Amino acid sequence: MLIDIKDLVKVYQMGDNQVRALDGVSVGVSRGEYIAIMGPSGSGKSTLMNLIGCLDTPTSGVYRLNDQVVNELDDNALARIRNKEIGFVFQTFNLLPRTSALENVEVPLIYAGVPRVERHARARKMIDLVGLTDRSHHQPAELSGGQRQRVAIARALVNQPSILLADEPTGNLDSKTGEEIMALFDTLNREGNTIVLVTHEEDIAAHARRVVRLRDGKILEDKAREPKGGEAHG
Repeated sequence: MLIDIKDLVKVYQMGDNQVRALDGVSVGVSRGEYIAIMGPSGSGKSTLMNLIGCLDTPTSGVYRLNDQVVNELDDNALARIRNKEIGFVFQTFNLLPRTSALENVEVPLIYAGVPRVERHARARKMIDLVGLTDRSHHQPAELSGGQRQRVAIARALVNQPSILLADEPTGNLDSKTGEEIMALFDTLNREGNTIVLVTHEEDIAAHARRVVRLRDGKILEDKAREPKGGEAHG
């Protein structure tokens, strides 16, 4: 089991009130799975994503990633796991504005201490993989929204992470471009990448092979399904 979550609780202190954003969530994700986490605003899906991505720590419960108990780690160890194990794709792309597409993809490798020549070669390979070979020296402002998200996906993949964690990855894209990005995710999953997708859109979640629905911090439904993008990796 790549992700093994047991009885996860997250409580936020809001003034005098305590808000249970997650209330005893248990979920497992195997290597190579493609899972969508869904739910209305306030359901706990963003909290769960932040915990899976090691951006936050639970109040109680256990989170194991690759057999490592994540909730026992200090901030430095969590930062190392984020860089090595998890590739993030955000709705807002989060690219460095005055830096070329290729250099943006290299950023996680700089943090990982990869030598310059290898860094450049690996980043180039990822840029080619997402179909941006001829745009590699363009800055984000010179790229379309879909191209920027492809750069973000290349950056997320460059460290060969255990999980690709995508938060509303088509939220800032028109529907045609969004479908192109989702087709890329389908391909990445068929090639063996584990994808955890957080979305509130049914047509985006339809690409996943399994949908976990949250409401009021609890799992309402956890159901396997036939993916929209055809036969997936398994």
